[in-house]
Amino acid sequence: MKEYELFINGKFIPNGNREMLEVLNPATEEVISKVPKATVDDVDAAVDAAYEAQKSWAKVPPIERAGYLMELAQLVKDNAELFAKTNTEENGKMLCQSTDEAGWLSEYIIYFAQMARHMKGEIIPSDRPNENILLYKMPIGVVAGIMPWNFPLFLIGRKVAPALIAGDTVVLKPSSDTPNGCYEFAKLVEQSSLPPGVINVVSGSGSVVGDALSGNPKVAMVSMTGSTEAGKKIMARAAENITKVSLELGGKAPVIVMDDAKLDETVEHVFNSRMINCGQVCNAAERVYVQEGIADAFIEKITRKISEAKYGNPLTDAGADMGPMINRAQVEHVDELVRSAIAEGAKVVCGGKPAQIGGKGFYYEPTLVVNCKHEMRIMTEEIFGPVLPISTFKTLDEAIEKANDCVFGLTSSIYTQNTDVMLRALNEIHFGETYVNREHFEAFQGFHAGVRQSGIGGDDGERGLDEFLETHVCYVDYDMNVQG
Repeated sequence: MKEYELFINGKFIPNGNREMLEVLNPATEEVISKVPKATVDDVDAAVDAAYEAQKSWAKVPPIERAGYLMELAQLVKDNAELFAKTNTEENGKMLCQSTDEAGWLSEYIIYFAQMARHMKGEIIPSDRPNENILLYKMPIGVVAGIMPWNFPLFLIGRKVAPALIAGDTVVLKPSSDTPNGCYEFAKLVEQSSLPPGVINVVSGSGSVVGDALSGNPKVAMVSMTGSTEAGKKIMARAAENITKVSLELGGKAPVIVMDDAKLDETVEHVFNSRMINCGQVCNAAERVYVQEGIADAFIEKITRKISEAKYGNPLTDAGADMGPMINRAQVEHVDELVRSAIAEGAKVVCGGKPAQIGGKGFYYEPTLVVNCKHEMRIMTEEIFGPVLPISTFKTLDEAIEKANDCVFGLTSSIYTQNTDVMLRALNEIHFGETYVNREHFEAFQGFHAGVRQSGIGGDDGERGLDEFLETHVCYVDYDMNVQG
């Protein structure tokens, strides 16, 4: 069994008699590692190290920072197989998906390394003669990166790469369910030529570590990906020091399927958008609205697709479509929502209950629920599991109204061949992202951001980099009479 140590100021800190957390393989419920439970003092030490390191890191030219990032990216590439296996073992993701995620981590780091020569300020016209107004983009300082369990590798990149190229330093807090990959990354940081303190890793509960990071006055920004409830707590704690927050929170992505949609392609996209990572994805298809004219045909095809889907141990069953859920609590949450839908009049067409393999594992059957009413909990609360609820609608007006009637606002999609319908939907669907005739999944160069209770700020692309920078406006008066 592996045992990890806190990584602070370029060194791993011996555990001694420190209290430890056990990490389970969700497919087998086997304890696969132990990680340290950081104290408030540990968190403060990590922030202090990042704070001191940032003073000199900010002075390193961006193109030199890019060199360090490229070195990290190569180390990740060299260890891709280890990262993939570690991710699947602690997360339950299919090994092919973990392999993809390990690749995304290195490619994302490279993408932001290439931003080194693209960070630009502005020259603003002045109202006065003999004056220039210069707007600089400056490093924000120490960033606390609080990560979720559903994409524990890729989110390392989202927290680290833009921060480092911007001149910031980072304290990472991995999820207690999936900390192993982050500590394997810390080993690469130790091997690299990156200055001590630029990246630090502390693990433990959100109530201790997350709270201490969010409330530390030396932290300039908290970048957090997770649940809406956790985001509210972080935002409240950060408010004590008016600390900036960038939060990607929950989602309840609506899918609108118009009667002119290409049915087979649409079914494939919706299935993939729901069942990837066992449905545990923030931008996954969470609720489907199908126009009445094709509802029966759509349901028949998606029923066949979901009923044929298989779950299994992702390290031993290569033929499975999905692995386990992350933990027992998540299984119970999903099952409770399915039970509530049945009680409210919905019908389970396939699946609909927890499962195990050999009496172990946090599995849930791939599930389709029909006859759902818009007001049901399964249509309004985030499921975050392999369950697809379907409702029907008559008109585009009705579909848009139902899609927008939600406290969340992260991602959405529409399937249609009518350009007028598509453009109207893009203008009236109130979500941070909308996908047209394709699966739900964002690009590095986009801007992954939600509205309403799905978050504040965002990630990816040039706008994502701006989250890690602050402005410094300088008013410069000069003497026109100076002779050269």
